[in-house]
Amino acid sequence: MGSFVFDFSDEEVKADEAAKEALKDPAKGIESEAIESVTRVATVENPILVLKDDTATLVHHTSGKFKKSEQGIVLEYGKSSDCLYAGIVSIDRRFIDLIAWLAETRADIRLSGKHTDKGYSVYKIHAVDATGRHRLKSQDEFLQTVILRLLASDIPKEEEPEDEKETETVNISDMTSISNFLRVASHTLPENIREWAYRNMELSSQTSISQDERRHARRALSIMLNIRWQGAYFESIDPVRAREILDEELYGMEKVKQRIIETIIQINRTHTLPAYGLLLVGPAGVGKSQIAYAVAKILKLPWTSLDMSTIRDPEALTGSPRVYANAKPGRIMEAYAEASASNLVFIINELDKADAGQSGANPADALLTLLDNLGFTDNYIECMVPTAGVYPIATANDKSRISEPLMTRFAVIDIPDYTPEEKKRIFLEFSLPKVLKRMQVEEEECLLTEDGAEAVVAMYASEPGVRDLEQAAEHLAAHALYLIETTHVKGVTYDAELVRKVLS
Repeated sequence: MGSFVFDFSDEEVKADEAAKEALKDPAKGIESEAIESVTRVATVENPILVLKDDTATLVHHTSGKFKKSEQGIVLEYGKSSDCLYAGIVSIDRRFIDLIAWLAETRADIRLSGKHTDKGYSVYKIHAVDATGRHRLKSQDEFLQTVILRLLASDIPKEEEPEDEKETETVNISDMTSISNFLRVASHTLPENIREWAYRNMELSSQTSISQDERRHARRALSIMLNIRWQGAYFESIDPVRAREILDEELYGMEKVKQRIIETIIQINRTHTLPAYGLLLVGPAGVGKSQIAYAVAKILKLPWTSLDMSTIRDPEALTGSPRVYANAKPGRIMEAYAEASASNLVFIINELDKADAGQSGANPADALLTLLDNLGFTDNYIECMVPTAGVYPIATANDKSRISEPLMTRFAVIDIPDYTPEEKKRIFLEFSLPKVLKRMQVEEEECLLTEDGAEAVVAMYASEPGVRDLEQAAEHLAAHALYLIETTHVKGVTYDAELVRKVLS
């Protein structure tokens, strides 16, 4: 947000006098009553701040500026020829730095609030132009990003951010927004990351280092400040709802579902993630990745995935040092950036497919520091990031190809292939309805008899999992549409003979 310059001359004296008048009561200053709030959404009942307005002159949307005086900070509003002032009765402690910064920059703002028995409760603040009628896009996006981050923080920090539908957050990337964020919301960062950020801010402006080093410092700052750094405390999860999600996403797998519910109950007891991640071992197509997505949905966490079959060098995971012009963070740090949160589900696909490259080191072993939950340091970022909120879920076809140190970091769940009967039920109750819905085919337009479904399963009996069954369903649905359009039949019923004829 830009700074604004004004010439007040004699008006400055009048403003100070009016500010003192507004703040005659010592309890009306910005530092007199700081409320320790943990609310995630600002409302009339839980406002950002409360202004003194005994005469009820403040309307629902009031434009003005925050102003510093000897007595504290006040809101200056009204016409320039007849300014009015409202002192601050109370303020959410998390917003003290932000309001002070708005007063320093003399930024035009518009407040949304409502009168209560305590005063004028402010629950929204927007950056506007000098007329007070129009929002300033970039400035307001930055302001809303800071407000959302402050609402998501505790005293001094908290992890669970609320979704905001009205305003999209802006990416903190340029040095102005980085500097402003550290000015008003640095307490939302873990202490070591906050100190790291100040060091890199200084580094990014030094002329004694190369341009590439300054660029790397700015990029590292942008990555770290766009991550919501959260605590490792997890709210209780409803195990009944968790079971419903598992039943919606997965067919059968009773032992797997029970193991996941056991994990949920453990989280409810300790309010922390388990010490071990999950390693799902089984043939291709049995739904290992689907299980991981279901767990992320239950935990209400963002997820990001990594395909280990494409990694040949440990540096791809741990990043490259900034001494190189083309240096970049590793895939693990990128996972944090993609999720924009420090609490996430990290899905590691095909853990058994990681092979040593020319360096001779197995890249999968670079995951050990992440899995130990002691903190992870990326070579590019050069700062230890907390890992207590990361829940790793790995998949593999052959656990014998995974190193012993890695195996000890996971709770292993073996997932056998489906039986022919289970495959038939999955085909009829999941695969076929899913395909019909996607292709906008009515159920009565593409019907299968029991022996037709058995024929589909028999044709793919040598293939593990159920991926081929969905392809078969799509082939049959497309064939039904073809017959409906060309022969004008109302629907097609597939028995075993017709199935073999179409799919052969």
